[in-house]
Amino acid sequence: MEWFKRVKRGFATQVKKELPNGVWIKCDHCGEILYKKELDRNLNVCTKCDYHFRINSDGYISLLADKGTFKEFNSNIKSIDKLKFKDSKKYSDRLKDAMHKTGLSEAVRTGTCTTNKIPVVLTVMDFRFIGGSMGSVVGEKIARAADKSLETRVPLIIVSASGGARMQEAALSLMQMAKTSARLGMLEDAKVPYISILTHPTTGGVTASFSMLGDVILAEPGALIGFAGPRVIKQTIGQDLPDGFQRSEFLLEHGFVDAIIHRKDMKERIRQILTFFPIEDTATGK
Repeated sequence: MEWFKRVKRGFATQVKKELPNGVWIKCDHCGEILYKKELDRNLNVCTKCDYHFRINSDGYISLLADKGTFKEFNSNIKSIDKLKFKDSKKYSDRLKDAMHKTGLSEAVRTGTCTTNKIPVVLTVMDFRFIGGSMGSVVGEKIARAADKSLETRVPLIIVSASGGARMQEAALSLMQMAKTSARLGMLEDAKVPYISILTHPTTGGVTASFSMLGDVILAEPGALIGFAGPRVIKQTIGQDLPDGFQRSEFLLEHGFVDAIIHRKDMKERIRQILTFFPIEDTATGK
């Protein structure tokens, strides 16, 4: 018996090609594999399903502020571990790690700029810094931004991205809800416009305070917006919850937000809103 003997050379084994990290990204919504540079050019919005990826404070400043006009203030204010709090690690160590990883001093940045040549005070939260949580310094910086807006009679814009109050500061973080809300009440009395922009996610004490107090409340598509999590709410009321009940589309339908704006249209929509509001000049009183 003659055994089969291969005459021709078989298929050569292909060497697996390793792609550099960050070149391709999978969309969390539709699963599409996206080229990172193309995603960046599209403002970090999926080119197939329009899913809005989370972006950091630099991204929103670049998106909303006219180029070269953003001037940050109060960037030197930093949180301290007043309560000497420790869970799985010391709060002081969490702060150091967050500062090192993000290059930020806190979970919010405040500054003055122009948007479409209109002067504004721009406040942007950054989820990378301990989940955008609101501690004493976050509340203080937002309060000071409102003071700046009130002093100059320049509209205030706040971009929210937060998991809520910072548990490591206990009641001190909860006090920021009242402080920021009171400052915004002063803006309302002075008839200085405040636009609130809700991004994914905006939850907890941030939702329960300044984020939902805008003269106009805008939201990005598909953003998670709410106070408590779905599981907690379901256990509390003992009922099944509607699909997507904490997404921006559901909130628009039920009157909690005024409009859902695609990221590429946000700057122009803000221009339209700001030109609608008459701003009284402090010098002339008109």
